[in-house]
Amino acid sequence: MRPKNAFYAQSGGVSAVINASACGVLETARRHPTQIAKVYAGRNGIIGALTEDLIDTSVESEAAVAALKHTPGAAFGSCRYRLGSLTEQRAQFDRLIEVFRAHDIGFFFYNGGGDSQDTTWKVSQMVQGLEDPVVCIGIPKTIDNDLVITDCSPGFGSVAKYLALSLREAAFDVAAMKRTSTNVFVLEVMGRHAGWMTAACGLAADHEGDAPHLLLLPEVPYNEERVLAKIQEALRRHDHCVIAVSEGIKRPNGEFFSAGAKDAFGHAQLGGVAPLIADLIRKKLGCKCHWAVPDYLQRSARHIASATDVEQAYAVGCAAVQMALAGRNAVMPAIRRLSDEPYSWDTVEAPLCDVANQEKLLPPEFISADGFGITEAARRYLAPLIVGEAYPPFKNGLPDYVRLRNAPVSRKLPATVLQGWDGERS
Repeated sequence: MRPKNAFYAQSGGVSAVINASACGVLETARRHPTQIAKVYAGRNGIIGALTEDLIDTSVESEAAVAALKHTPGAAFGSCRYRLGSLTEQRAQFDRLIEVFRAHDIGFFFYNGGGDSQDTTWKVSQMVQGLEDPVVCIGIPKTIDNDLVITDCSPGFGSVAKYLALSLREAAFDVAAMKRTSTNVFVLEVMGRHAGWMTAACGLAADHEGDAPHLLLLPEVPYNEERVLAKIQEALRRHDHCVIAVSEGIKRPNGEFFSAGAKDAFGHAQLGGVAPLIADLIRKKLGCKCHWAVPDYLQRSARHIASATDVEQAYAVGCAAVQMALAGRNAVMPAIRRLSDEPYSWDTVEAPLCDVANQEKLLPPEFISADGFGITEAARRYLAPLIVGEAYPPFKNGLPDYVRLRNAPVSRKLPATVLQGWDGERS
């Protein structure tokens, strides 16, 4: 059989290592030219397929592709755009098939989190029974670490390392200035429902009394009285208090502590918890309080990425292509932990039907009895994921990242308008 082309796209919030997965896909595909002719990337995720805005990765040199492994962001552009059900948005799924047929695409690789795995699952159902079948493989990525089945999600280990490192360094600053300046510091961490990133801040503490002194997790209902009492206890014992708070903490009635508009996936747009908590502490306790929101910095910090995370991100990209070539369909390569110490892992298949629309929260056994810290079980799980440094090459004192040519593929279909997308027409 003649080789087919592949379509690869990146979706959702980017991470420091999603391009390492892209590198794994491209390098593995290039080693199988008799089965995969070219890999086309979607410009801005699935939108690139819907608008027939494809990128020809075959023009990129081997060196440029290899450099993706140490480059942050999303090399082909990402998006927050969720396909509806097959009945609600049948026209969009028909459009995908039309584009796939026009460009002789036989493999679909979608690199993202839970919503992206849902999209891949829906596409796999849509293409069943077609005369020209399309193999659909999801590739895991999310800094939230909330994908089920996989032991951890590529992207999480690096953000966990960045946050634990940043909080430890900030804690040294606060401890040094506590008598005459700031004595309470609040770090706001991403995480809508799952507190994995906030929990990772707990790795900053080596000894009893080390920061962080409080973790405010979305899995634990926010109780103002208990929080203030815990802060006062830390101040009595240590003369300062360092707090890591999830953007997704909830009030007792279940509402987000801070919620504004909705994002493109229909989720509440969070952020701004740290200044609210800091203001509360100032008013109630009279402390001098500073806060910080690392925001995009935490998910884009490739300069201090976890070597373990980079290795895993690359591995799932490779495994996705290998699974597709082996005839597997509607699956996602998942990471399976074999042991904690020494840490070892491999990749296994996870059915997309079991991954889509599921969410892995921080388990109760990972949360300390008082709800403000992590347990030893959590440390055993988290610690291996941040191990190792995979520094990018530096030039003139700054990381030397790659920018691909991203050459467009000639369009073959009539123009159409994609609802909800204000970019170019196809």
